[in-house]
Amino acid sequence: MLINEPLIFEIGSEGRSAYSLPDTDVPETDIKDILPEGMLREDISGFPEVSEADVVRHFTRLSRLNYNVDHGFYPLGSCTMKYNPRINEDVARLPGFSMIHPYQPPEISQGILKLMYELELYLAEISGMDRISLQPAAGAQGELAGMLMIRAYHTLRDDPRKKVILPDSSHGTNPASVSLCGYRAIEIKSDKRGLIDPKKLRQIMDEDVAALMLTNPNTLGLFEKDILEITGIVHDKGGIVYCDGANLNALLGIARLGDMGIDVLHFNLHKTFSTPHGGGGPGAGPIGIKDVLSDFLPVPVIKKEGDSYQLNYNVLHSIGKVKAFYGNIGVLIKAYAYIRTMGADGLRRVSEVAVINANYIRNRLQDFYDIPYNSHCMHECVLSDKIQGKHGITALDIAKSLIDYGFHPPTIYFPLIVKGAMMIEPTETETKETLDRFIEAMIDIAMRAEDDPESLRHAPSTTKVGRLDEVRAARKPNLRWRV
Repeated sequence: MLINEPLIFEIGSEGRSAYSLPDTDVPETDIKDILPEGMLREDISGFPEVSEADVVRHFTRLSRLNYNVDHGFYPLGSCTMKYNPRINEDVARLPGFSMIHPYQPPEISQGILKLMYELELYLAEISGMDRISLQPAAGAQGELAGMLMIRAYHTLRDDPRKKVILPDSSHGTNPASVSLCGYRAIEIKSDKRGLIDPKKLRQIMDEDVAALMLTNPNTLGLFEKDILEITGIVHDKGGIVYCDGANLNALLGIARLGDMGIDVLHFNLHKTFSTPHGGGGPGAGPIGIKDVLSDFLPVPVIKKEGDSYQLNYNVLHSIGKVKAFYGNIGVLIKAYAYIRTMGADGLRRVSEVAVINANYIRNRLQDFYDIPYNSHCMHECVLSDKIQGKHGITALDIAKSLIDYGFHPPTIYFPLIVKGAMMIEPTETETKETLDRFIEAMIDIAMRAEDDPESLRHAPSTTKVGRLDEVRAARKPNLRWRV
C-alpha cells in the first residue's frame, strides 16, 4: 500500500512534544544569562511539533519506502551487494572493540592489533600477496595508495616513467588514480573476446610504462585467460602489474592473483568480506603488495615481536599515512569474523556459487537479450538493450521497469564498451527461487518491449515517486522542502 506520506513539517500542531522529562531537581537558569547573545540560535520558524507516536510512525513509513538488502535482491554488477551475516555486526559491536580508542597505547590494545595482524595474514594467503596494509578506507583509496607505491618504486630507481596502460573496460577510478599520481593513461582496446590481447599489449608496452592496471575477472565478468603472458610482458619491460580487486568474489579459494604475476592488489572488504555497503560507506580497501614494494608501505605497519604486537613507523621509503589512525576498524573486524566463520572451504564455496548463479542468469536470458560477449562468465554477466532498442526501449526503461516487479535495478550503461549495458551480479547469497523470479521478470519485460513498449517508457508506476527527470534533477536540484 502506498501512503502519501507528508513532510514532518506538515504534521503535528503547536504544543505537541515527542518527549517528556521529569522535573529538574536543581534551580533553573535562563540560557540567556549563561551564553552571550551571539551564540544563541534564533527560534526556528515552522519547526515541527509532533507527538512521539507521530515521530515513530512517520519515520517507520518512510523506511518502508527504502529498498535495502533485507528487503530483496541487489543485482548490481561490479558492486557485490550481497547479504552479509548479522553475527559479524554483533561481533564488531562487542564493547572491547566498539569502545576502543585509537590513542590507546599498544600495551592495552593487543587484542585488536592481533586481530589486524592475523587479518593481514589471511588476506595475504587468500590473494597470494606478500604484505598487506589495512589502512585505506575504500577501494579507490587502496588503489591510489598502490599507485603511489608504484611511483615511489620507480622514482627511487631513478626511472621516472610517464605512462600507465588501462583496458577500455576499466573502472572509472583507475584513470583517476593514474592522473592523481602524475601519469598519463594509455588505453588498450579489448579484443573480440572482451579480453586484453597480448599482441596489442606487446606493441604498446615499453620502458616508459610504469604499470598496467587491470581487473581480473574484468568488468565484463570474464577471466583474463592470457594473464600469465600479460604479466610477463609488463615485467619484461620493468613495469609493475596492478590489479583492481573489485571482483575478488569470483576467485576466493580457487585462484590467487599473486600467483598470476600481480604485484599490487587492493581488496574491497565491504564487497567481498561482509559489510553491507552503499550510501557512501562504510568501506575498507586494504592494499596487498609483493615484497619488491614492501619498503614503500604506508605507516604504521603491524609487527609481531615474540607474543606481542607493535605499530612500526620505521618503513624505509614509506609513502606515509593514507588514513587517520589504522583504518576503518569496524569493517576490519567484520571481515575477520567472516573469514574465520567461513574457513577455507566456505570461502571457496562462496565463489563457486557466485559463478554458478551468474552463468545461470546468463543462460536463461540469452534468448531474450543481447549478450555481446556470450561465453562462460565468472561472477557477473553483461547484457545489452540491443534487441529491445529496436522497439525504442532502452536499458534505463528496463531498469526502471524492474522496480515494478519488486527488484532493484542492475548496474546500467557500464562498462562503457557495451552500448546499453546491463551488468548483473547475483552473488552467492541469492537462492535459485529468487533468481528465477528475477529472470521471469526480465523475460516478461522483454516480451512487453516487443508487444507493448509504451507500458515500459514511464515505469516505475507502483512507487510513491515515478520516473524522474534525472538530468534536470542533477543540473537544477531543488533542496528546499517548501517553495
